[in-house]
Amino acid sequence: QVQLVESGGGSVQAGGSLKLACAASGYSFSSCGMGWFRRPPGKEREWVSGITRDSKTNYADSVKGRFTIFRDNAKNTLYLQMNSLRNEDTAVYYCAATCAVGYWGQGTQVTVSS
Repeated sequence: QVQLVESGGGSVQAGGSLKLACAASGYSFSSCGMGWFRRPPGKEREWVSGITRDSKTNYADSVKGRFTIFRDNAKNTLYLQMNSLRNEDTAVYYCAATCAVGYWGQGTQVTVSS
């Protein structure tokens, strides 16, 4: 069965960095596009970044230039390097797979404070 397990969140001061990871199992990871989403407090879940199976990437305007998405197919793991964090990046972060629509992990909390 499909499993997506996010990790790496935490509390950080504005301007700091965090690296999130998403360990995937139960489907052919290397054959699928992947994405990161987030749900800020009191708001709807929003798309953050995506990566194709060929590692082409794209980003929401709000994170472009600060976040980097990448993948390690040998480890079935997706990553999100987050730099220059801002208060508005505070959210629960989730990963998702194009080949496993509707499956979500438990998410990982990122809290950015001034």
